[in-house]
Order: sequence, then structure tokens, then C-alpha cells
Amino acid sequence: MEPYLQQKSFSEIDSDNSFFDSLKNDYEEFNQWFEKKARQQESAYVLETPENIEGFLYLKQESDSITDVTPNLNAKKRIKIGTMKINPHGTKLGERFIKKALDYAVYYQAEELYVTVFSKHGTLVELFNKYGFIKKATKQTDNGEELVLIKNLSEIFDDTLLDYPLINKNKGNKFLLGIYPDFHTRLYPDSILNNETSDIIEDVSHTNSIHKVYVCFMAGVTEVKKNDLLVIYRTNDHKGPAYYRAVATSICTVEKILTKADFMNEDDFVEKCKKYSVFTEKELRYSYNKDNVFVIKMVYNAALNKRLNRKALLEEVGLNKNDYFGILKLSEQQFDNIVHMGGVNEGIIIN
Repeated sequence: MEPYLQQKSFSEIDSDNSFFDSLKNDYEEFNQWFEKKARQQESAYVLETPENIEGFLYLKQESDSITDVTPNLNAKKRIKIGTMKINPHGTKLGERFIKKALDYAVYYQAEELYVTVFSKHGTLVELFNKYGFIKKATKQTDNGEELVLIKNLSEIFDDTLLDYPLINKNKGNKFLLGIYPDFHTRLYPDSILNNETSDIIEDVSHTNSIHKVYVCFMAGVTEVKKNDLLVIYRTNDHKGPAYYRAVATSICTVEKILTKADFMNEDDFVEKCKKYSVFTEKELRYSYNKDNVFVIKMVYNAALNKRLNRKALLEEVGLNKNDYFGILKLSEQQFDNIVHMGGVNEGIIIN
């Protein structure tokens, strides 16, 4: 299992670790900066294995104009990705860090996120570009020229990834998707199953990621199309009546629906599904060999701050108790009710 992303104070982090060598090479003042943050009792997100540090993320809230870049940037409520470094192992780690930064920005109702990065770090620049960070300025320092990449949380590109985490209500239909508890826990770990607000400070699990893959066998999935919105519904865990235990937890946007015909063979199916699914290879091979297997590729936009149980969905949202809660088309009003009652930040809704 991959390690957890933890928030640690700078004073707890070993700045002499070889992980930081490249940052020291890029920034002559790195040691002084690190020591200053430690004195100020600031913290950062760190991902560690028993052997080494694998990732580091420092986020800072800002509201002043930015005058050390060209052109200058007007005052706005911003989150600065002050430092972000990951060890490149072909993992989802960079995506996890961007998700964390975006979660943080939404939580603090920032208008923008921004990061400065040297153009030589092309892979990192491409990763930021993928999720809507656009070059808007440059920064000249003694260390060289850096790109200033900005993610405007109200700018709409009409593209699922560039707009992420915005929820675009105008592009598709809305469905409720039922997921068994075991798979739900693995797939949506920060959709906590109590009525507390999602904790933005601590990372709940290594499976926190922007992209998700779910494998199922419900014929109704054929109705679902790209850009449709899914309300994720964790079915009853049999620790009490479904009326109280089954619960809506999250909002996702569909990227693609695939069938067995979209894969060359069983190995191709396993290879393409395993990166973003939580199914074991054994489970994936079992799924491939069943009739009517469907693969839902989606992006995970938001957890509901208040989880809505079956009672609320029936009595307040307006769902019908006789409907099949495996895959269920929702009306616009029902979806709006879920978003409103679930306490989804209105700032990420595109009406």
C-alpha cells in the first residue's frame, strides 16, 4: 500500500534529506527559507516511506497584489503552491498533490491558485497545465526565470480536466450510482461516513485521486454518457437499516464509459483499469470474464460535506423508494437538492 500524505511542521522534517537536493540546486536560498518556516512553526504536506521522502507540498494563503512578477498581478484571495516536489516513479503522486492544493483552495474559498516553476521541469509544467494552470506571468530572480502558472477557480474552459474541480451542471444528465460499501471505502476514502465536514488538513488515504475507475455490471449504465454527473451512493453496510445507513457521499463527472469491446483482451483490461481503480488484479480478471461488464472512468469533483442518507433522499430530495438505487437518473431538481442539502461549496458549481 502507498503511504499517506501527512501534514508535518517544518521542524519535524529533515531538510538534509537527499530528497531536497534538487530544490537546493534550483534555489540558493532554500536552506534559509526552510529554517525560517521552521522558526515560524509553519507546516507542509509530506509523503514518506520507511526509506525516504517521496513528496513535499507547501501551501500558503495570500491576498495582496503580486509585484515581483511580470506583469504584476492584482490583489486577490489566492493559494500559493510555495513548494511542490515529487519523486518521479510514474505514480499518481503529482495528481494527489494537485488535488490536495485544489481541495485546500476550495475549502478556503480562494479565487486562484498559483505556482512558480522553471520551464526545464517540463513534466511538472505539463501536469499543472493538464488541470488548468495557465502561464500568466514570469518571475525573474537570481536563480533564473520562472513561469507563473495560475489556476483561476472561476474561469471556464468547457473541459472536464481544465475546469476541475468545477461541477458543470449544463453539459449532461445526472445519475445516482450505487456502490457497495467495501468498494466505496476504497474508492472514495475522503467521503467520510459521518456528518462531520471533510477534513482538509489530513489526507485520508493513498487512494485520494482526481481520477477514478469503477467496474460494474448494471445494464442501466448504458444510459450514462461523457460529461454526465454522478451522485455516488454508498449502499447499506448492514450495520443498521438502509433507511439510515445507505448514504449519498460525493459528486463525480463522467469521463468515459467503456465495455469489454473497448479492450483488446483480459490483460489489456487489467492494465488500463488498475491504475485508477481499487480492484485487485484478481477482482479485475473476474470482472472481465463476466457478461455485461462496464467500466466507468470519472473525475472526483467533491465530497458532500453533509452525507444524505436514504431517509433524506426519499423524504427531502424526492426520490422514489421503489426505484432501483444501483443506477438511477435524477431530475435537475433532485440533483440541485442533493448539492444544496449536501453542503457542496457553491463556488465550484457552474450553473
